[in-house]
Formats: sequence, structure tokens, C-alpha cells
Amino acid sequence: MSPYKHIFFDLDRTLWDFDRNSGETIKELFFKYQLDRSIDDPEEFVQVYHEVNLQLWSLYRKGEMTKDILRTKRFRMSLAHFGITDDELAEKIGDEYLDISPTKTLLVPHAREILDYLQPGYRLHIITNGFLTTQQIKLKNCRLKQYFQSLTTSEVVGHNKPRPEIFHEALSSVNARKKESLMIGDDLEVDILGARKFGIDQVFLNRDRVIHNDSVTYEFDSLLALKDIL
Repeated sequence: MSPYKHIFFDLDRTLWDFDRNSGETIKELFFKYQLDRSIDDPEEFVQVYHEVNLQLWSLYRKGEMTKDILRTKRFRMSLAHFGITDDELAEKIGDEYLDISPTKTLLVPHAREILDYLQPGYRLHIITNGFLTTQQIKLKNCRLKQYFQSLTTSEVVGHNKPRPEIFHEALSSVNARKKESLMIGDDLEVDILGARKFGIDQVFLNRDRVIHNDSVTYEFDSLLALKDIL
């Protein structure tokens, strides 16, 4: 018998396939704005963007960058990597990326299957560092909204994972006790170690089988493995 009643999921890369959805969007914008005139390979541009985005999100999580600066700077830096210095273009692409990307509907393998499996027996929730409006659009367009009873975002709470304040808000907003709660996420530092420090059990969705020395409650490389414990 599972001790858990409340299951808290991260969204990006845990359920919503950020890398594929983001990549599709960037390639659409790449050709719309004729970046192929200056950049030979759209895949290389996508790769550079993802690397830059990870760096800037790390600063955002630490409170060292605002969301408005993040939205434009990631494309300004990506374009600059290829020798394109055009702030107006970076702003246009940044705005359109935010409009288009959340409408993409690719999910991580087995995401819907595991949500269908869990929903009858558990209360499901989202804790995300993503922007509120953006995450709401993703949940709606992917037809995931119906599975979740709450959505907690760092933007609204004012604190990013792995800070304990966001976990506290997520649990207290639905009257969940720590011993009855489980956090599932793909980011070891942000999702898993943050949840561990706060005092709730965790599932590290380690699809890339990253080697680490941290102690976690559970570790799987597929969402389907959740059936073994829930």
C-alpha cells in the first residue's frame, strides 16, 4: 500500500517534452526569419540556443536575472554566437517563441499513460519554475490540465525550485502533509535535491542515466517504472 496521497510533478522535460517542442519552434522561426542566410545548420542553432537557455535559467533560478531579460537575452546571445547582432530581431524571435512553443504538444514517453494510471488513486499537482501563463497554455493544449488539481509556479510564489518556499507553498495550498507527498522530476539539483532538503520523498526521472553520488528516494529512467511503487 503506497504511503503517498499527493504526487507533485515537474512539467518541462518530466511530462512536456521541452527539447523537442522547443526545437520544433526554433526551427520554424529559423526559416521564417531566413537565418539560413547566415547559419548553415538549423540544428546547430537549436543546440546553441538550448545551451544558452540553460545558462540563463540557472541565473534566473538564483534570482540574478529577471524573466523579461531572460526572454530576449537568450536569443540575442544565440544569434551573437553566429555573428548576428540585431537586438530587434532577437526581440521578435523571443516574443514569437513564447507564443508558439507552449502550443506544441509533444510529451515525454509514457506521460499520458502514467497520468491515466495515477489519477484514480492520487491527487496530482505541478510544481514548475516556468512562467504561469506559458505553463497554463502547455497544460491546456496538451490536454493535461484535467489531470492536475493544482499548479504552483515560481513566478507566482516568488521563489524558484530548489528553494524550500516553493515546495512549502505547493503542499500547503492543497493541505498535503510531507509524509504523504512525492516529488517527481528530471532535474537532480532543482527537483530532487530541493524536495529532499524540504523533507519529501522524490523520484529522479534519470532518462539519460546520469551518474551521480546523491542519495534519492527512487530513481528510474522511465515514467512507466512509477507503477512499481505507486
